[in-house]
Amino acid sequence: MYQIITGPLLWLTFAVFFGGLAWRVYTYIKGLDWKLDRVAYGYHTASGVKGAVSSILAWIVPFNSQGWKVKPIFTILFFTFHVGLVVAPLFLAGHAVVLKMRFGLNWPTIPMLAADILTVAMICAGVFIIIRRISLPEVRIITSLYDYLLLVITLAPFVTGFMVVHQMGGDTQFWLLAHVIAGEIMLLAVPFTKLFHVVGFFLSRGQLGMDYGIKRGGLTGAPMAW
Repeated sequence: MYQIITGPLLWLTFAVFFGGLAWRVYTYIKGLDWKLDRVAYGYHTASGVKGAVSSILAWIVPFNSQGWKVKPIFTILFFTFHVGLVVAPLFLAGHAVVLKMRFGLNWPTIPMLAADILTVAMICAGVFIIIRRISLPEVRIITSLYDYLLLVITLAPFVTGFMVVHQMGGDTQFWLLAHVIAGEIMLLAVPFTKLFHVVGFFLSRGQLGMDYGIKRGGLTGAPMAW
Protein backbone atom coordinates (compact mmCIF):
# COMPACT_ATOMS: atom_id res chain seq x y z
CA MET A 1 0.00 0.00 0.00
CA TYR A 2 2.77 2.43 0.93
CA GLN A 3 4.60 1.72 -2.34
CA ILE A 4 1.46 2.54 -4.32
CA ILE A 5 0.56 5.81 -2.59
CA THR A 6 4.15 7.07 -2.65
CA GLY A 7 4.71 5.81 -6.19
CA PRO A 8 2.06 5.87 -8.95
CA LEU A 9 -0.50 7.74 -6.84
CA LEU A 10 2.06 10.38 -5.91
CA TRP A 11 3.01 10.84 -9.57
CA LEU A 12 -0.68 11.22 -10.45
CA THR A 13 -1.18 13.70 -7.61
CA PHE A 14 1.68 15.90 -8.78
CA ALA A 15 0.45 15.72 -12.38
CA VAL A 16 -3.04 16.86 -11.39
CA PHE A 17 -1.67 19.48 -8.99
CA PHE A 18 0.71 21.17 -11.43
CA GLY A 19 -1.48 20.60 -14.47
CA GLY A 20 -4.55 21.94 -12.68
CA LEU A 21 -2.70 25.01 -11.43
CA ALA A 22 -1.32 25.73 -14.89
CA TRP A 23 -4.81 25.49 -16.40
CA ARG A 24 -6.34 27.73 -13.72
CA VAL A 25 -3.64 30.36 -14.24
CA TYR A 26 -4.12 30.21 -18.02
CA THR A 27 -7.90 30.52 -17.84
CA TYR A 28 -7.66 33.33 -15.27
CA ILE A 29 -5.38 35.45 -17.44
CA LYS A 30 -7.14 34.57 -20.70
CA GLY A 31 -10.50 35.47 -19.15
CA LEU A 32 -9.45 38.99 -18.19
CA ASP A 33 -10.90 41.84 -20.21
CA TRP A 34 -8.66 44.91 -20.33
CA LYS A 35 -11.68 47.24 -20.15
CA LEU A 36 -13.89 45.27 -17.76
CA ASP A 37 -11.16 43.99 -15.43
CA ARG A 38 -8.95 47.03 -15.90
CA VAL A 39 -5.69 45.22 -16.58
CA ALA A 40 -3.53 46.97 -19.16
CA TYR A 41 -0.93 44.33 -20.01
CA GLY A 42 -0.13 45.93 -23.34
CA TYR A 43 0.26 49.53 -22.21
CA HIS A 44 2.89 51.07 -19.94
CA THR A 45 4.21 47.63 -19.07
CA ALA A 46 7.00 48.90 -16.82
CA SER A 47 4.58 50.90 -14.65
CA GLY A 48 2.17 47.97 -14.59
CA VAL A 49 4.80 45.49 -13.44
CA LYS A 50 6.06 47.95 -10.83
CA GLY A 51 2.53 48.39 -9.50
CA ALA A 52 1.92 44.62 -9.45
CA VAL A 53 5.13 43.92 -7.52
CA SER A 54 4.40 46.71 -5.04
CA SER A 55 0.89 45.41 -4.45
CA ILE A 56 2.07 41.84 -3.85
CA LEU A 57 4.91 42.88 -1.52
CA ALA A 58 2.57 45.08 0.48
CA TRP A 59 0.47 42.03 1.39
CA ILE A 60 3.07 39.27 1.80
CA VAL A 61 5.06 41.24 4.39
CA PRO A 62 3.44 41.29 7.86
CA PHE A 63 2.06 44.70 8.87
CA ASN A 64 3.22 46.24 5.60
CA SER A 65 -0.30 47.22 4.55
CA GLN A 66 -3.12 48.95 6.36
CA GLY A 67 -5.22 45.80 6.11
CA TRP A 68 -2.71 43.91 8.26
CA LYS A 69 -2.21 46.75 10.74
CA VAL A 70 -5.88 47.05 11.76
CA LYS A 71 -6.04 43.39 12.90
CA PRO A 72 -2.64 42.58 14.43
CA ILE A 73 -3.66 39.33 16.17
CA PHE A 74 -5.24 37.91 13.05
CA THR A 75 -2.20 39.03 11.05
CA ILE A 76 0.13 37.06 13.33
CA LEU A 77 -2.12 33.98 13.13
CA PHE A 78 -2.44 34.31 9.35
CA PHE A 79 1.30 34.51 8.69
CA THR A 80 2.14 31.81 11.24
CA PHE A 81 -0.36 29.51 9.56
CA HIS A 82 0.87 30.17 6.03
CA VAL A 83 4.60 30.15 6.78
CA GLY A 84 4.23 26.78 8.51
CA LEU A 85 1.99 25.53 5.71
CA VAL A 86 4.62 26.26 3.07
CA VAL A 87 8.00 25.85 4.77
CA ALA A 88 7.47 22.75 6.92
CA PRO A 89 6.35 20.31 4.18
CA LEU A 90 8.68 21.73 1.52
CA PHE A 91 11.85 21.31 3.54
CA LEU A 92 11.07 18.41 5.87
CA ALA A 93 13.83 15.80 5.85
CA GLY A 94 11.36 12.92 5.51
CA HIS A 95 9.83 14.46 2.41
CA ALA A 96 13.28 15.04 0.92
CA VAL A 97 13.98 11.31 1.27
CA VAL A 98 10.79 10.43 -0.65
CA LEU A 99 11.64 12.94 -3.40
CA LYS A 100 15.11 11.43 -3.67
CA MET A 101 13.77 7.88 -3.85
CA ARG A 102 10.87 8.53 -6.24
CA PHE A 103 12.10 11.39 -8.41
CA GLY A 104 15.88 11.50 -7.91
CA LEU A 105 15.77 15.06 -6.54
CA ASN A 106 18.32 16.35 -4.04
CA TRP A 107 16.15 18.65 -1.95
CA PRO A 108 17.30 21.01 0.86
CA THR A 109 16.03 20.37 4.37
CA ILE A 110 15.59 22.18 7.68
CA PRO A 111 16.47 20.82 11.16
CA MET A 112 13.81 18.60 12.74
CA LEU A 113 13.41 21.00 15.67
CA ALA A 114 12.58 23.85 13.28
CA ALA A 115 10.12 21.62 11.44
CA ASP A 116 8.43 20.67 14.73
CA ILE A 117 8.15 24.30 15.84
CA LEU A 118 6.67 25.35 12.49
CA THR A 119 4.25 22.43 12.49
CA VAL A 120 2.98 23.01 16.02
CA ALA A 121 2.71 26.76 15.42
CA MET A 122 0.81 26.18 12.19
CA ILE A 123 -1.63 23.75 13.82
CA CYS A 124 -2.25 26.12 16.75
CA ALA A 125 -2.79 29.04 14.38
CA GLY A 126 -5.21 26.92 12.36
CA VAL A 127 -7.21 26.02 15.46
CA PHE A 128 -7.41 29.69 16.49
CA ILE A 129 -8.53 30.62 12.97
CA ILE A 130 -11.36 28.06 13.29
CA ILE A 131 -12.30 29.46 16.71
CA ARG A 132 -12.27 32.97 15.22
CA ARG A 133 -14.62 31.89 12.46
CA ILE A 134 -17.01 30.41 15.01
CA SER A 135 -16.88 33.18 17.62
CA LEU A 136 -16.93 36.39 15.55
CA PRO A 137 -20.39 37.07 14.06
CA GLU A 138 -19.01 39.07 11.12
CA VAL A 139 -16.80 36.13 10.15
CA ARG A 140 -19.24 33.37 11.08
CA ILE A 141 -21.94 34.75 8.78
CA ILE A 142 -19.72 34.35 5.69
CA THR A 143 -18.31 30.94 6.73
CA SER A 144 -19.85 27.70 5.49
CA LEU A 145 -19.19 24.01 6.12
CA TYR A 146 -17.14 24.12 2.92
CA ASP A 147 -14.69 26.55 4.57
CA TYR A 148 -14.33 24.35 7.64
CA LEU A 149 -13.77 21.31 5.41
CA LEU A 150 -10.94 23.10 3.62
CA LEU A 151 -9.32 23.95 6.95
CA VAL A 152 -9.57 20.29 8.01
CA ILE A 153 -8.06 19.18 4.68
CA THR A 154 -5.23 21.67 5.20
CA LEU A 155 -4.52 20.72 8.81
CA ALA A 156 -4.83 16.93 8.43
CA PRO A 157 -1.40 16.32 6.80
CA PHE A 158 0.33 18.27 9.57
CA VAL A 159 -1.48 16.59 12.45
CA THR A 160 -0.93 13.09 11.03
CA GLY A 161 2.67 13.89 10.08
CA PHE A 162 3.48 15.10 13.58
CA MET A 163 1.98 11.92 15.02
CA VAL A 164 4.10 9.80 12.69
CA VAL A 165 7.38 11.58 13.43
CA HIS A 166 6.86 11.39 17.19
CA GLN A 167 5.24 7.94 17.13
CA MET A 168 2.02 9.07 18.73
CA GLY A 169 -1.36 7.37 18.46
CA GLY A 170 -0.19 3.79 18.57
CA ASP A 171 -0.19 2.32 15.04
CA THR A 172 2.58 4.25 13.29
CA GLN A 173 2.00 2.51 9.95
CA PHE A 174 -1.64 3.58 9.96
CA TRP A 175 -0.77 7.21 10.66
CA LEU A 176 1.95 7.13 8.01
CA LEU A 177 -0.55 6.00 5.39
CA ALA A 178 -3.07 8.57 6.68
CA HIS A 179 -0.43 11.29 6.45
CA VAL A 180 0.51 10.51 2.85
CA ILE A 181 -3.12 10.22 1.74
CA ALA A 182 -4.07 13.43 3.57
CA GLY A 183 -1.19 15.26 1.89
CA GLU A 184 -2.23 14.00 -1.54
CA ILE A 185 -5.85 15.01 -0.92
CA MET A 186 -4.70 18.52 -0.02
CA LEU A 187 -2.58 18.80 -3.18
CA LEU A 188 -5.45 17.51 -5.33
CA ALA A 189 -7.83 20.03 -3.76
CA VAL A 190 -5.65 23.07 -4.49
CA PRO A 191 -6.51 23.60 -8.19
CA PHE A 192 -10.25 22.96 -7.70
CA THR A 193 -11.14 24.76 -4.46
CA LYS A 194 -10.54 28.03 -2.62
CA LEU A 195 -7.09 26.66 -1.85
CA PHE A 196 -6.20 27.89 -5.34
CA HIS A 197 -5.52 31.22 -3.61
CA VAL A 198 -2.01 29.88 -3.04
CA VAL A 199 -1.52 31.07 -6.64
CA GLY A 200 -4.65 33.14 -7.18
CA PHE A 201 -3.54 35.61 -4.52
CA PHE A 202 -0.58 36.67 -6.65
CA LEU A 203 -2.75 36.93 -9.76
CA SER A 204 -5.43 39.08 -8.14
CA ARG A 205 -2.98 41.29 -6.23
CA GLY A 206 -0.94 41.71 -9.40
CA GLN A 207 -4.08 42.64 -11.31
CA LEU A 208 -5.02 45.31 -8.76
CA GLY A 209 -1.45 46.55 -8.63
CA MET A 210 -1.32 47.03 -12.38
CA ASP A 211 -4.59 48.95 -12.24
CA TYR A 212 -3.22 51.34 -9.62
CA GLY A 213 0.25 51.49 -11.13
CA ILE A 214 -1.01 52.59 -14.54
CA LYS A 215 -4.35 54.33 -14.35
CA ARG A 216 -4.16 55.61 -10.81
CA GLY A 217 -0.42 56.18 -10.74
CA GLY A 218 -0.34 59.58 -12.41
CA LEU A 219 0.14 58.44 -16.00
CA THR A 220 -1.65 60.64 -18.51
CA GLY A 221 -2.07 60.81 -22.24
CA ALA A 222 -2.42 57.09 -22.81
CA PRO A 223 -4.64 56.13 -25.79
CA MET A 224 -6.87 53.90 -23.69
CA ALA A 225 -10.65 53.96 -23.33
CA TRP A 226 -10.87 54.72 -19.63
